Amino acid sequence: MYIKRINWAIITITCLFISICPLIIQAQEHPNLILTKAGVEKIRAQLGNVPLFDASLQKLKEEVDAEMALGIDTPIPKDYSGGYTHARHKRNMTVMQQAGVLYQILDDEKYAKYVKDMLMQYEGMYKTLPLHPKTRSYARGKLFWQCLNDSNWLVYVSQAYDCIYNYLSKVERKKLEKNLFKPFADHISVDSPQFYQRVHNHSTWGNAAVGMIGLVMNDKELIDRALYGIKGVNLDKTAKDDDGGFLNEDGKAGFLANIEEPFSPDGYYNEGPYYQRYAMYPFLIFAEGLHNVKPELKIFKYKDGVLLKSINALINLSDADGDFFPLNDGQKGMSYYNDALVTAVDISYYFGNQDPGLLSIAEKQNKVLLDDSGLAVALGVKNGEAKPFDKKSINLSDGPDGTQGGVGILRSEDLELVFKYASQGSSHGHYDKLSYSFYDNGDEVLQDYGLARFVNIEQKGGGNYLKENKTWAKQTIAHNTLVQNEKSHYQGKYDIGSKYHPDLYLFDVSNADIQLLSAKETNAYPGTEMHRTMAIIKDESFEKPFMLDILKVKSDSTNQYDLPFYFMGQVLNTNFEYEVPKTLEPLGKDNGYQHLWSEGCANTTDENTKLSWLEKGRFYTLTSATLKDDELRFVRIGANDPEFNLRREAGFIIRRKDSKNTLFVSTIEAHGSYSPVSESALNSKSNITDLKVILDTVDYTAISITTINGNSKLLILANNNASKEAKHILKINDKDYTWTGSYYYN
Repeated sequence: MYIKRINWAIITITCLFISICPLIIQAQEHPNLILTKAGVEKIRAQLGNVPLFDASLQKLKEEVDAEMALGIDTPIPKDYSGGYTHARHKRNMTVMQQAGVLYQILDDEKYAKYVKDMLMQYEGMYKTLPLHPKTRSYARGKLFWQCLNDSNWLVYVSQAYDCIYNYLSKVERKKLEKNLFKPFADHISVDSPQFYQRVHNHSTWGNAAVGMIGLVMNDKELIDRALYGIKGVNLDKTAKDDDGGFLNEDGKAGFLANIEEPFSPDGYYNEGPYYQRYAMYPFLIFAEGLHNVKPELKIFKYKDGVLLKSINALINLSDADGDFFPLNDGQKGMSYYNDALVTAVDISYYFGNQDPGLLSIAEKQNKVLLDDSGLAVALGVKNGEAKPFDKKSINLSDGPDGTQGGVGILRSEDLELVFKYASQGSSHGHYDKLSYSFYDNGDEVLQDYGLARFVNIEQKGGGNYLKENKTWAKQTIAHNTLVQNEKSHYQGKYDIGSKYHPDLYLFDVSNADIQLLSAKETNAYPGTEMHRTMAIIKDESFEKPFMLDILKVKSDSTNQYDLPFYFMGQVLNTNFEYEVPKTLEPLGKDNGYQHLWSEGCANTTDENTKLSWLEKGRFYTLTSATLKDDELRFVRIGANDPEFNLRREAGFIIRRKDSKNTLFVSTIEAHGSYSPVSESALNSKSNITDLKVILDTVDYTAISITTINGNSKLLILANNNASKEAKHILKINDKDYTWTGSYYYN
């Protein structure tokens, strides 16, 4: 009897434990998404002792206090990007997130009340809110004209909700979750699969939005939907998004798929640095939330830690001023001073290997996140641990497994050469295989045009992409690469371009005096192979390193080839006579040619063609080894552009007609200086007197460069064997050359 009583007691206690246990496991403390309870206590303990963190906090407090003084406005949506209602709801989302952070750190109830009051206004509005009245988008939102911006809103507001979660009553939380957050997440995902079910920066924002509110609400269904997508959804493969890209990428969807597919093992994001910068915020902020709430996922180690690798890659894709190279659709001037990069730098430092180079960028940004990662960065800066972020020559592979081309950057002294041989880059890709741009101390020498869009400027197409983005910016002629028969690469068609990519032939930066990058493209024009080799050469005969460009073309048909150079600056002189037309006419009718005015025309008179220009107090000279019948044209962007959507910038084109196999060779020298103060010009002339093709066969190409002092250098490139161990013996003009490796230079 005694034993039976004991057993029943054990059973009773066990049952009680089992029934209570799920409640204990499921219970969550808040905040736990980005800020954590322990982290807030640590931050409060450090206040007043960490200058960069304290200054960031004070600045944010002043901004939020000023916004709160204006009152709360949640207008009925009606505008595109740049309009009042769009801007107001966008501002509301950031202020709510910021006020939530201030409530946690300062423990001042006024911030929590402000967030609560605004959320309740949105709850009252959202219950009856129809789709946004602007119908342009492929996936309309409710607060904004596109689901993308609705997702932006929920990513930020999820953080605000987490920060004031315990301030709200259970009834208030239930009201918000039932009438606002759950329907909001459902509209982004279940109601908009064409937006959500894809691999693209748009869906990354959607995944993060659904996942983050799911983490705060402890809603497993939403969290799984964010990580893995919606099961059993079939999309129209012919449908396109607002950017003209196809929606369905083989049924892959969800946050994890958006990590697996767009990022290469090196961390390069296939849409390019502009959109990588935009996507990094949801990638990293959701990852931080997953790390805090679901550490078992080990999200920062997913795909060999590619999220953290990508930040290093992104910083390397910026020039000396921190501006991102405008590959694919990219607005010039976007830089690592953007708030998304503050997030990226801080999270990378905290969750990565505490790279002291990131601290030097944080110092330049002069602000940190107000969370654990920002505190860690601010402490590192305070303790004097910052070191310069050393940008070196780098080659970044493209594609999920790193086999779809890539982007290479050669750096020497103040010069940066950006060579693009990447994949299509999703809907934001341009048709510019083997293109390049060239920078001197952060200033463009030869430019990539970037995008045709005035982001968030309502007067210019509602701040959205302009038609000229497709008719000009994406076309091949808009870039510094070869155009065959006035047609764009891959016929300018997304479905064709998405199938192919160039292949790396050579990347060798082992010798700082001669760095080379080379790739081949065989599908841009069927039956034609382009093999381009770019080099930056540092030679004592030159004031600064110079760039050498060798573009070898093989074709099974006779074609017209155009090679443009979009130079930035004022023309100084040429070594050829050209005619300027009395009436300007477009250079062509389509494929971007309709947007080029023909401003001057000439024929070559020498084996070398020279063009010199002045830009920002520095001189530059283009020297090209041209043929007798080559045609030379000065062009200017802006034809057939009555609304002045395009920048009126200059270009120079070498046109070669009736050719099958041919070779384009050019150099660009940066030299001298001009001071408008002293009115003095130093070293304003080219140092090269002769650029000559000595040999060009299937297997080898040899180029000689002679300077004004009579010094001559010879570069021989092996065209079909880039092995570092390969031994070569070649006779040129009765002289034997022997070397090991992919090239010879002496």
